Amino acid sequence: MRGLGGLAVGLLLAFLSSAFGVHIPPEVEQLPTITLQPPKSVIALPFDENFTLTCEAKGNPRPTFYWMKNGQEFNFHKDPRLIRHESSGTFVIPTQKDLAKFQGKYRCYATNKLGTAASEETDFVVPTSPKFPKERKEPVVVQEGDSVILECNPPKGIPPVQLYWMTIGLQHIEQDNRVSMGLNGNLYFSNTLEKDSRSDYCCFASFSRIRTIVQKTAMAIVVVPFNSSSKTDTSGLEKKPNLMVPSGEYSEVNLVKGVELELECIAEGFPTPTIEWTKMGEKLPKRANNRNYGKVLTISKVTEQDSGKYMCKARNSVGEAIHQFNVEIEEPPRWIEEPVKSQVVTIGSDVHFKCIAAGKPQPSITWMRNGEPFHGFSSLQSKVIGDEIFLVRALPNDSAVYQCEASNTHGTLLATANVMVMNHPPLILTQDYLEYATVKGKRVTMDCKAFGSPPATIQWRREDPEGSVEEERFLLHKNGSLQILATEMEDMGKYMCVATNIEGSSTISAELFIKEPTRIMVPPQDLEVWRGSTAELECKTDFDPTLMEEIEVVWQKDGNDIYYNFSDDSGYYFDMGSLKIFNVSQNDKGVYTCIARTSLDEDTASARVTVLDTPDAPMALTLSDIRDRSVILQWVPGKDNNSPVTEYIIEYEENHWEPGNWRPLLRVSGHQTSAPLSLYGHINYHFRVTAVNAIGTGRPSKPSERYKTPPAAPDRNPENIKIEGRSPHQMDITWEPLLPVEHNGPDLEYKLSYRQLGVEDDWTEQMMKRHSFSVKGTPTFVPYEIKIQAKNHQGWAPEPRVVTGYSGEDFPLAAPGNVSVEVLNSTLLRVSWSLVPQAQLRGHLGGYNVIWWRTQSLLTPKEVPAEKQVLSVQGNSSHTMVPGLKPFSEYRLTVSVFNGKGSGPSSSPLTFTTPQGVPGRPPVLKATNLQGDAITLVWAPPLEANGVLTGYRLQYQIINETTKVAETYAANITGPETTQWVIHDLKSDNLYKFYLSACTVVGCGTAISEETKLMHLAPLINISTAVSDSFAKISWTARGSLSDSEIYVAIMDHRDGIWRISEALNTSKTFHIIEGLEPETVYTVRVLASHWPDNSSLFEEVFQTRGKGMEGVGGNISSESWFIWVMCVVALLVLAVLIVCFVRRNKGGKYAVKEKEDIRTDLEAHDINEEMSYEYSDSDEKPLKGSQRSLEGDDTGGEASIDNYEDEDSEFNEDGSFIGEYSCQNRKLSTEVNGHKSMTT
Repeated sequence: MRGLGGLAVGLLLAFLSSAFGVHIPPEVEQLPTITLQPPKSVIALPFDENFTLTCEAKGNPRPTFYWMKNGQEFNFHKDPRLIRHESSGTFVIPTQKDLAKFQGKYRCYATNKLGTAASEETDFVVPTSPKFPKERKEPVVVQEGDSVILECNPPKGIPPVQLYWMTIGLQHIEQDNRVSMGLNGNLYFSNTLEKDSRSDYCCFASFSRIRTIVQKTAMAIVVVPFNSSSKTDTSGLEKKPNLMVPSGEYSEVNLVKGVELELECIAEGFPTPTIEWTKMGEKLPKRANNRNYGKVLTISKVTEQDSGKYMCKARNSVGEAIHQFNVEIEEPPRWIEEPVKSQVVTIGSDVHFKCIAAGKPQPSITWMRNGEPFHGFSSLQSKVIGDEIFLVRALPNDSAVYQCEASNTHGTLLATANVMVMNHPPLILTQDYLEYATVKGKRVTMDCKAFGSPPATIQWRREDPEGSVEEERFLLHKNGSLQILATEMEDMGKYMCVATNIEGSSTISAELFIKEPTRIMVPPQDLEVWRGSTAELECKTDFDPTLMEEIEVVWQKDGNDIYYNFSDDSGYYFDMGSLKIFNVSQNDKGVYTCIARTSLDEDTASARVTVLDTPDAPMALTLSDIRDRSVILQWVPGKDNNSPVTEYIIEYEENHWEPGNWRPLLRVSGHQTSAPLSLYGHINYHFRVTAVNAIGTGRPSKPSERYKTPPAAPDRNPENIKIEGRSPHQMDITWEPLLPVEHNGPDLEYKLSYRQLGVEDDWTEQMMKRHSFSVKGTPTFVPYEIKIQAKNHQGWAPEPRVVTGYSGEDFPLAAPGNVSVEVLNSTLLRVSWSLVPQAQLRGHLGGYNVIWWRTQSLLTPKEVPAEKQVLSVQGNSSHTMVPGLKPFSEYRLTVSVFNGKGSGPSSSPLTFTTPQGVPGRPPVLKATNLQGDAITLVWAPPLEANGVLTGYRLQYQIINETTKVAETYAANITGPETTQWVIHDLKSDNLYKFYLSACTVVGCGTAISEETKLMHLAPLINISTAVSDSFAKISWTARGSLSDSEIYVAIMDHRDGIWRISEALNTSKTFHIIEGLEPETVYTVRVLASHWPDNSSLFEEVFQTRGKGMEGVGGNISSESWFIWVMCVVALLVLAVLIVCFVRRNKGGKYAVKEKEDIRTDLEAHDINEEMSYEYSDSDEKPLKGSQRSLEGDDTGGEASIDNYEDEDSEFNEDGSFIGEYSCQNRKLSTEVNGHKSMTT
């Protein structure tokens, strides 16, 4: 890419064709240049310690300094009294006695081998102490009415000077339009009066810079009175005006632009003349003012437009006098064109430079070369023509400091041009190997500043990778810099700058890095927040990963930086660039700006936070249109705090009944600023107003002035009159009294009037202060008319309204008749009756009570306890519906009427029965005794049969993991006493769900369900139980391949519902004995494959232990035989104990909740009883349970009655014991679970 060439830029800043102004680097020789000029003037004030004349310069070689004083050389190096500064021309003149000898005009010169530069001229002034000359002044004698001038002629001194006239006693001379001090300090009397005679007129001059005040010798005026027959006759004193200042008719005034113009006219005459000012041909400017009683015209900061002719006119009753001023506005010198301060010129080129100045008067131009006057023709190549210098074919010895000075009467200007005639190879001033960085899309400038004579040509090119810089996005500036607009990622790399002229060349390298721009991805959003809450402004940024260390996110509020000042309850908190404002106040409202900033770029986003608050309190409450019972309240709204006011709440406070307690009086719209208020009488009111907006209720206003209304009669009478009869011959009357503020005056009373309706014509009246009264001896429940009227000291309230009430009630006398019932279904009944006559109610009709109770179930002749239920029918109704009856039951029912006193007599009991209904849900359904492809379902009859059971409906289906519904199988079990069922031909390793519902002639009830997974092979078969009064034996047969597995036996006492689980039992042992049972107690036993008594039981059975001393079905064997048989077994027991001790750990187990026990001596006795069958019954002599299969396999019939089933889920106690699902103590069922049907009753 190098072959594409580079883009060159010339640094040719030529003055004419070959001279150019440029910064000369310090390492190149250069002429002296004054860098710090001395002050225009230095005044040696007596209280200053020293005085400094500054002069500093630069150059290469380093310049030396010398001074000229009044055109003569001043050797400041040799005077030991002067303090010199090293490496500069500055020196200090300390305060000394002979300081005046240093007074004069000074100029500093800085010189090196190339030339000399001169400074501006400075004037060192040593002031003398000003003094008035000592002189004796004769008194001035004048005739009354003549003018007088007392001259001040102040001494010269350092300005500013202030002049004033006083007496010797330091009392100011009174001045007015007749007597005044002029601008020159003289005291002018336009005319004199006899009172002007005095001998102590003194002029004082104050010089503030030297802190000096001087006084002139006192002067005297003697005024000879005018002889007149009357003191008021002054006609002989009249004089035509004549100007004392200025003299003549015309004046020229020249002053510098920007200062204040002062024109003065003081005239003599009698009466005292007045002065008028005009500008001839135009109006006076707005900046014009009159001073000194109109005698001085001033115009501040004059401009050229203020030039022109001005006129003053002095006038009195006798005549007038005028004076004209021609005002010329001048200005000090100013440059129109001055030479280039530093010029480098190639050898042999022509140089031309000039100084052009303007001013009024026109400034004169003088030239200096190296500090000396320069008139041209110092060589053949140079000449001066007016304000221009020409150097033809300049040589190195033409290098010099050329200075021109422009002067007029108002000042001097000095301009310097350092001209270097030289050739020099390029010198690149920019540091080599600089690194530049910018972000994509922004512009970047890479510097390449070079010095050379003639000026160097600059070329840029890309180095790595090689490339061109000739695209439109690349700009080459005159100073050699390369600027890239809208940078791209491919612009990244190394660049080279080459500077070349006829003397040689020079190069530098630079490297450019392009970064991804910084962006705010999630800017803050405008917020409206409540005062006291927390505001959060998000600011999520994205930036170049290489700028991770320098990225910063700062926040500003209304343009000012926010600093972290978080405290416990308020302030600003910065969190990952976001800003949180805690405990927001009104001071937090404003515009918040997020600034994501790196060293290369930044991105900003702003959001406005508006603080919502309750309104400020209304202000300036005033009362107007004040009347006896009304007033208009007016207020000025406060700030709504960014949420419009929706309403105003007007409250009042009075200082008699509840002082300090403010009560609401009126609410008005938020648009109102006044409201008419209706007032009570005899109240001393305070009012206040509170504003409400969507945020809440603001603070109340300051109270208004107090206003007390005059007393008046009550406006209304008591309300809410209640007439009650708590006894048959009494009527209690109560009412709501008037509020204290409603009394409208003192001494409030109530007049109660009552009479029996339709019987009495006259009112019985009572006066009272309380608000209740009882009328004794009234007939039972008769109507009365009542009225109550309020009265105070001012009179009566309006006529009250009459209300009707009744005297006391008594119990009803009669019961409802013709009570009949209609049984609608097994649980719903319709009842009707005849209404009780009004005369027998003896009170306000409340309604009718329907009372019913269940006497017995039709399933059993046994009576049930009477639990009466009541349904109240309000009002004058003659029928109702009675729900919630139990099916297939006998009930009785009565109806009574009630009033406010109570219920009357009940009707004769009516007996009815309810038909059969569908049964309730069976409480228990268990799947047990899994036998390959068969399973036994065991259940209990429903607790609520609701009729005569006809059988059960059984359904089951396979549950799979798909949404497809499997085929449902059903079986109708017609035996109502059946409580178990064996299902064959099931598929192993499938999950089945079984549904069972009980049925009557009406239909089948709600089904209970059970899920069980059918195992491939059950480990046990032929499971059976044998029960005594204190133990039970569980026997089984193990399948051959599963004869060495583990099982558990769990038992639950139905009295406490807690399961007790044995230790692990080996299936090779064919039985397990459960000891410690209570006689005549119902238990449930389960054989489990795991240690948890869950639904996956192998076997389940419910049994009841025998009572002590009871004989079973095998009672034909005598008790003696039983005892002999037991004794025979004892001999074998000893051997059995020893065997058990060895095999106990593997072959047997005890319950986890019991300590390990020794095998009892009667175990074999229990084994003998396995040959026998048993029957049990409860106290009601219901058949219970008999073993369905003997140890040899013989079948015997049997029944069982089991109490206390519950169908709730199982759970465990903290000790690991099981809380079974049969914990309800109010349900009964019977079942058999050993593989045969059982009978239920």
